[in-house]
This record gives sequence, structure tokens and C-alpha cells, in this order.
Amino acid sequence: MGADPTGPAMTLARLAVGVILFAPAPAAAAGPDFEAEVAPVLLRRCLECHSGADPSGKLDLTTADGLAKGGRSGPAADLIAEKVAAGEMPPPKQGKPQPLPKAEADALTAWAAAGSPWPKGRTLDRDERTTESRGGRDWWAFRPVTRPVPPPGHANPIDAFVRAKLAEKGWAPAPPADPRALLRRLTFDLTGLPPTADELDVFAADPSPASYERAVDRLLASPHYGERWARHWLDVARYAETCGYERDQTKPHAWKYRDWVVAAFNADKPFGRFVREQLAGDELSDRSTATVTATGFLRLGTWNDEPNDPDEYTYERLEDLVGATTTAFLAVTVKCARCHDHKFDPVPQRDYYRLAAAFWAGPVSPGPRDLLGGPTKEQLGYDLLGWTDKSASPPPLRLLKKGDPHRPGEPVAFGFLSLVPALDKVVSAAPAEAKTTGRRLALADWITDPKNPLAARVWVNRLWQHHFGAGLVRSPDNFGFTGEKPTHPELLDWLAAEFVANGGRTKPLHRLMVLSETYKQSSVHPKQGEYAGVDAGNRLWWRAERRRLDAEQLRDALLAASGRLDLSVVGGPSFVPDISPEALEGWSRKGDEYKPSPADDQRRRTLYAFVKRGLLPPTLTAFDAPDTTLPCGKRDVTTVAPQALALLNNPLVHQQSEALAARCSGDDRVRAAWRFALGRDPRPAERAAADRHLAEQTKRLGSAGKALASLCHVLLNTNEFVYLD
Repeated sequence: MGADPTGPAMTLARLAVGVILFAPAPAAAAGPDFEAEVAPVLLRRCLECHSGADPSGKLDLTTADGLAKGGRSGPAADLIAEKVAAGEMPPPKQGKPQPLPKAEADALTAWAAAGSPWPKGRTLDRDERTTESRGGRDWWAFRPVTRPVPPPGHANPIDAFVRAKLAEKGWAPAPPADPRALLRRLTFDLTGLPPTADELDVFAADPSPASYERAVDRLLASPHYGERWARHWLDVARYAETCGYERDQTKPHAWKYRDWVVAAFNADKPFGRFVREQLAGDELSDRSTATVTATGFLRLGTWNDEPNDPDEYTYERLEDLVGATTTAFLAVTVKCARCHDHKFDPVPQRDYYRLAAAFWAGPVSPGPRDLLGGPTKEQLGYDLLGWTDKSASPPPLRLLKKGDPHRPGEPVAFGFLSLVPALDKVVSAAPAEAKTTGRRLALADWITDPKNPLAARVWVNRLWQHHFGAGLVRSPDNFGFTGEKPTHPELLDWLAAEFVANGGRTKPLHRLMVLSETYKQSSVHPKQGEYAGVDAGNRLWWRAERRRLDAEQLRDALLAASGRLDLSVVGGPSFVPDISPEALEGWSRKGDEYKPSPADDQRRRTLYAFVKRGLLPPTLTAFDAPDTTLPCGKRDVTTVAPQALALLNNPLVHQQSEALAARCSGDDRVRAAWRFALGRDPRPAERAAADRHLAEQTKRLGSAGKALASLCHVLLNTNEFVYLD
């Protein structure tokens, strides 16, 4: 509360307060209702400073005992009333007074006048309620998931919820998308690949609901579905195949984790199993090479084999594991609580260490022996990047004062986040015969427990984002106080409840989303200007989002147009992509020769390219391929000059232009070029422009073949090729 101020004005204020505090109150007068009027003020205005292990001014306002004891400045109730009367509570911010609203000041003053009554046994917790400055355990994301009844009038619940909000504003959705644009959108969304011209022709001739449903089912059954959706998860899992730092050495067998993710999506692995295998595949009763491969999730982070301070680095590794796990599955920024209680969310510092204890025992590095004590190497995860604990009984993990490894505090037992009180349970110790702690499996079970409101919401929001261009929660990695609130909270909960009811299967949700009229609408609205003036971010989903192909989609589309994309090789060791000499000039390890794979191997999908943290391909980073250091649930989407320059000048694009030209045989090479590149026939005006271009370029370049390659290069640079409508 600070030191007592002095001066005539303060003296008068104290006299006024003294009258309030010490004048006899009428016998019938009753103090304000503590829970309804007093507790909210203390929670909102006081506990940020006056709670915890080291409360400001030694004044703890969480209990009656703390109030009675007071702080350095004297009895608490008297002092609170003084500060309220003087306009000094809460304290000034940036030199500006922050006086309490009159209703709150009156409540505290009346409470003090009534003798500061405190309900027996009541302990205030600053995390129990949301205030203007921080989220509590009643924050929307931490409340139980409900299953609201969809508004009437639409067969698909998604349309029911979305169009109900549009109707509230008197708005209408955009008309249906052109059939060709819709099938192209759907095919890229579900497989990451362009549809063929023949597929587009067939659908354009019969764009009926039944024909569209057949296309949805065909694409969901494609092995390329798993490749596409694995890429989204690999962003979240901070996937790379090297360690980073100066040496950036290879992580052997990291690609096997990538292939596990592809297989998991193709098999529509239930979400609970998806989480358990990645966090604790070695602890499962039916563990296998595949489940231990999944624990590569825990091994994908950066690794420094020569840290300046090994003790400090131990805790940096824990921070990565806690951060990656809670971001990926819960969208809560738990790692912010390593050094202190979370500033904005109900995550005490102790919770960080409770969770970190799940990873405190390991990992054992794979070597020339079995990992799990079974009969054969193949069954046990030999020769892969996996995790199993070094010991079933690791030393206790201690809470670090201000996160400093050289200031260890009291031991902290393994546990879970207290922001879900229904699941704040004690975990028993591992059995004596156990080879691991069992903590990671317990954590996975806690994450996927139906009572945990976060995991299902986070997962369905990630799906929505990749289909609709933005999430219902537009901060997909942060559901906390500083993140965005959902645009349609009832729809988010309905989807989460449906996901759980379906056993955590993902493909049914894909189907539900892409069959909705909301998904199938055009990206252009007849009242675009009017609606955008009110809702420029399209938060009401009154039209589809126009989206640029991402880095992997663009490279794959270039290879597909040229006929050089090889889809026959699925999985296996990665190919090393070509990187320009200019980019290699900036590489710190000039003594090591960078050796790209043979050209034929580089015809594979971009998913299978070797990901080297210290040398990401500039062509991909120009189109916003993510940094691999931290989880990335939402890539940046930029429109910058280097992208246009890359498409105009990059050798890869010129090579595909030449290959596309060579692919265009027959009498009508212009039509063939259009169909291979854009999936349709040229319009009359486009054909006329193409003929002029060919004539001029043939004269300039002295070769009809080079002229056609020039035309193909133009097509691969068009907005129609690069964007989804």
C-alpha cells in the first residue's frame, strides 16, 4: 500500500475516514454482501499485488488472517479505507491516478465501517475470477464444453449458427462459389494438390450436391490427405531434422516421426490415441516401434550439445517441452510461468513446475540396445528418434526462484494445471517394477479427458482455420486472456462436443465443414463494400476467404503443372533440396559442402524435403514457411515484393515453365498449357493475347519452344495460379 502520505489534505481525509470507521453505526445497519460486492473489488483491484508468496507491503488480502495481520503500513481494513477515501487505491499507473468507481469505493468503505466481516474459511484466489486485467478460471476457454442446440432452419449446424448471426444484422451470405473454384478450393484444402483439368470439367458439368459429396469422400480417402494435414501438425510440432545452433547437426531418423503423422491422419487415428502416442508412446501397454516413433514429438526441439551453462540449459529444455506440449494441445502459454505467476492467465508458477516434472526423468537417447526391454529391436524402437525415461524415480524437481537454476526452492510434485479444477487430481507414484515414471501418460490422459475443456476446442479450431482461412478463435495458439475470443462461441462448443461424441475422429469434422454452405460460398459478395465497412475481418463469415497457396502447395503445384511431380514415393528418408549459391554464401559452415539430392529425387512432394534449421530454402521462406524453433499454429501470410521476384526469377520456376512447355504437345499447345496450369480452357481474349505473345517472343528469342516456355512462365505467375478463390 505504500507509506502514509502527509499534509493538511490528507489530515482532513483521515478525519473523514475516522468518522466513517469509528462513529457508531446504527444497530440495524448491515455491511455489504461480501461475495457479491466486496470480493469482486478485492479480486479485481487488490490481489494482483497483495497475494502470493511475497505480497506487496507484506499485506496478504486473500484470507481473514491476512487482513487482520495487516502489512508494513498498519492494520489493513483501516488502511484500505484511508486509501479509498484519498483516491490512492489502486496506486497510480504511469503517474496517473486510478481512482475506484464510486460503487466499488462505497462497497469497501461500508465493509470497513461494518467491521470488515469475512466469511469463515473463505480464501480469495486471484485466479478464481476474470477481471479487466487478467483471466480467471471462469475465462471462457476454461469453462466446461456444452452442446448448444443449433438454431433452426438449416440441415448443417455450421450454417445454422453462422447464418443466425448474419440474420441478426440483416445480412445475407455470399452466393455459392463457381463450381471450378469450389472444387479447386476443396482439393487443395484436403490434399494440398491441384485438381486436374478433367476432374474440374466433370464437376463443372455436374455440380450437384451428390457429385460434391462424392468428391469430398474421394479426397478424404486419398493418401495425399494425410500428407497435407500432416504438414499443418508438423508446424505445431516445430518439426525439423537438425538441432539448430552453430553445429545444426542432423537428428537421425526424425523423418520417421513425419511419416507417423501422415499415417495417423490417413488412418483417422482417434485424438486421444494421437495425443497419448506422442507424449507417452513408450509407456503404453501395447507399445510398439510406431508408438515410440510418435514420441519424436518430444525430441524435435532445438538441441545445443555445448551449452555455456549446462544447468541453465536443462531448464531451457524443460521450457521447450512444457511450451510445445501446452501450446500444441491446450493453446495456453504456460511457459510464461517459469519465473513467476502468469501475468494474464490462471497459471501459478507452481503449476509450471508441476507440469515440467512430467519430463524431468528423461530422455534416454536411442543406441545399440533396446529401449523398452522387449524381445526384439524392431518392436522396441531401435533406430528412431524417440523418448523413454532415464529412470522411474528421478530426483525431485525444485521450483526456481525467478526461474533462476542457481536459486532452487522447494520440491514440486508432478501434477496438472489448476485452471481445470475438476481435473486437479493427485498422481500416484510409479510402481516399483516400472521402467518409466508414468507421468507423461498421466499427462496425456489429463489432456484428453472429456472434462478438459481445452483440447477439443483447440483441435476443432485448428481444423476450422485451415478450411476457412482463419479460426473461430483467431489466435489458435493462445486461448488465454491476451488471445482472441471466439467469433461464434456456441458453434465452437458444438463442434468440440461433436468431436468428442464421435470418439475424437477428425474426418467426420472435415466432412461436416466442407459440406456446409458457409464453406461453399463465394469469396466475392454483392455487397462487399458495405459489409467490409462494418466487418472487414469477415468475423461473421459472410463470404469465403480468398487465400494464397502456402509455400508447400505452391511448389507442389508448380511440379504438378509441369508434369514432374512424383507422387509414387510416399514416406522414407527426406530429399535434400537445391539451394541457390547466393543463399549458401551466407551459410556459416562453408567448409562443409551442401549436397542436394539427385534431380529425380527432388520431384517428390515438398513435405518430404529435408528441413535444416540453419538453412531453410529461401523460396519456401519467401512464401512464409515457418520458423522451426517454436510451435506455429498460424503462419504469417504476407504479400511482398520478394514473392513476385521469386516467381519471376527462381530457377525452379523457370525449369517448370520449360517442362510445362515440353508437355504441351499436339495442335493446340496454348489450350494444353492453360489446362495443365490453370485447369481450364483459355477464354477468347486470353487466346488472342497468347497468340500475340508467342509471335513476339518467337521473333525475339528465335525459337517457338522458348516462346512457349515464356508463355508458360506467365501462366505460372498469374494470380489465378497462386490464389484460391
